[in-house]
Amino acid sequence: MTKLNILLFLLGLLVIFNSRAADDVIKYNHCNGAINIFENGDFELQFTGDKSGNGLNETYPSLSALDGDNFIWVSFIAPADGELSFEASIDDDFIQMVVFEEDRKDICSEINQGISEIKRMQIKKQFTTVGLGYSVGGGMLYALPMRKGKKIQLLLSTTEKTKSKVDLHWNFNAIQEVVSETKIVDMRDDDFAPTYSIRIIDRETQSPIIADLVIDGKNEMTGLYNGSEFYFNVTRNNKLLIKCDLEGYFFEDIEAVARPTEDGELVIELERLTSGKAIQLEEIEFQPGTSEITPASEPKLQRLYDFLALNSDIKIEIQGHVFALGKNTFAGQKVSEARAKRVMKYLIEKGIDKDRLKAVGYGNTRPIYPEPKFSYEEQANRRVEIVIL
Repeated sequence: MTKLNILLFLLGLLVIFNSRAADDVIKYNHCNGAINIFENGDFELQFTGDKSGNGLNETYPSLSALDGDNFIWVSFIAPADGELSFEASIDDDFIQMVVFEEDRKDICSEINQGISEIKRMQIKKQFTTVGLGYSVGGGMLYALPMRKGKKIQLLLSTTEKTKSKVDLHWNFNAIQEVVSETKIVDMRDDDFAPTYSIRIIDRETQSPIIADLVIDGKNEMTGLYNGSEFYFNVTRNNKLLIKCDLEGYFFEDIEAVARPTEDGELVIELERLTSGKAIQLEEIEFQPGTSEITPASEPKLQRLYDFLALNSDIKIEIQGHVFALGKNTFAGQKVSEARAKRVMKYLIEKGIDKDRLKAVGYGNTRPIYPEPKFSYEEQANRRVEIVIL
């Protein structure tokens, strides 16, 4: 009998110990128990339905609209310089989000003290999908630039006691380091004649980079070249049509004039491709009020095709915009969508994989000039833009 009592006593201690150990486990509905994400991918999370007791409403008055404290915390450290985008979706309720950034060493302590900076927040109780990205609207905000080693803490919130599942698509787009390279191409044969020089540099770093250069026209400089610095003698007035291409960068098309009476220099700045960056295709024009592309637009469409063929790993969003005063109309919206789709169709027919392309129309909701005064401002509003996804 004594042995049985001792056994029951020991079993009781074991149960109490295990119970206390379980209580000491920090769950992911608390900042210190955040789920760590180390790589891009799709994840399925689930709200616990338990209160976290974080008291964020007191430390951050701007978060007073957070519904209760049924939270999921996610932690991420940037492995390189880049931009963070994600989508968090829920089926049967609204979802809110707040992105905190670490200032020094302990982000959770900083959040508890109310000193961690809020980088993004979407706390309206009306969206089933929230996140960061490059198509902004609804529950989506702009992607977050991050420096290497920077840490953020993502807070997801929903209705109290709900144990809904969350589909999380996570993507960190690292920016590759630019390699500075110099290659001089000297085509001069007269040391005393005027020199026209062309330099190609990275727009952000201002460092020289080696790219392909095509000079068109009936002049002595016509040809295909590869380098970072180019030198030519000028013996007559030359109108230059210059095309510059480099994998990983937006292309540049430039018109210039080289004169035999003086030295000249052209600096071409190429912009590296990163998600969210856009390029405006100014020379793609349509018949008024339609999606019919004018014959004069063919060269620019061909340049877009060449760009996609050179950069075969990128995906783009083709955005159609129209010029119209007043509110966005149904007709204007349809025309903008049709124009984007017409450009997409052209690229597919030329051989670009349709899975790399997305066509979106914005009507007149995103004008460059909200109150245009000149015809060129109206034309700028009537445009096609390409955004890197």
